[in-house]
Amino acid sequence: GFFQSCAVEVELKDASNATCLYAKWMMRFLIKYETNSSDYKNTTLDLSSHVTHNGSVCGNDTQAAFLAVQFGEGHSWNMSFIKANETYLGDWIMFTYNTNDTAEFPDAKRKGPITVAVKVTMDPVQVNDVFVCHSTEFLEAENITQIFWNVTVQPFVQNGTISKKESRCRADTPTSAPTVLPTAANVTTASTTTLSPAPTTTPKPVENPDTGNYFLKNGNETCLLATVGLQLNISQDKPRLININPKTTSAGGSCSNTTATLKLNDGNSTLIAF
Repeated sequence: GFFQSCAVEVELKDASNATCLYAKWMMRFLIKYETNSSDYKNTTLDLSSHVTHNGSVCGNDTQAAFLAVQFGEGHSWNMSFIKANETYLGDWIMFTYNTNDTAEFPDAKRKGPITVAVKVTMDPVQVNDVFVCHSTEFLEAENITQIFWNVTVQPFVQNGTISKKESRCRADTPTSAPTVLPTAANVTTASTTTLSPAPTTTPKPVENPDTGNYFLKNGNETCLLATVGLQLNISQDKPRLININPKTTSAGGSCSNTTATLKLNDGNSTLIAF
């Protein structure tokens, strides 16, 4: 629902035709590149419906597993996984985009493939668990923002069978239940989850969101200011409105000479990024 893109699904098999690595996920790339006129443009790179996974490797106790996909006009994305004792974790991501793709980079000053390497920060996962993360995650490096969501992955699959036991990412497991303000769409289910009597009157409409003051610093200097009230209108599944609470929302992101990224975070996951 957050982005429209093609899902990627890779099931790698070993020499005995047993599944050794499985992954299914969604991703998108935001790229800033220099043009022939020496200014900068932004482009969005989505996965096409045709994706190959040449170069993927099963891995073992001494060799890293390698998930490699290729798409579009010379673009590729690779991720390595290492196994330590009875756990595994992501190691490196290598993303290559090809500015010879004139449809995506029509006036790029630098021509040819450009590779960006990013060290992954991921908590260890038990070998017998499948890692799942439905939340949207952002990974930034060298004018590239990689966006991932609806991720399911298990390298080093045991006995050729993908695990049914899930290990969820932190963003999917908030420390407390999110506050859902009453709306006409969800009030009818309230009586099944509370001990108080069901309301007999129409709930009050959602009030306007409180105004928050958010800022970023570059060294000692403030490089971005935002004074804004925000409300999320979620139409997927059951429609609902959620106000962003400035008192529990923190600002993060980065500034450069030509771009700035503001991320608003509720402590568990990124709510929205500009």
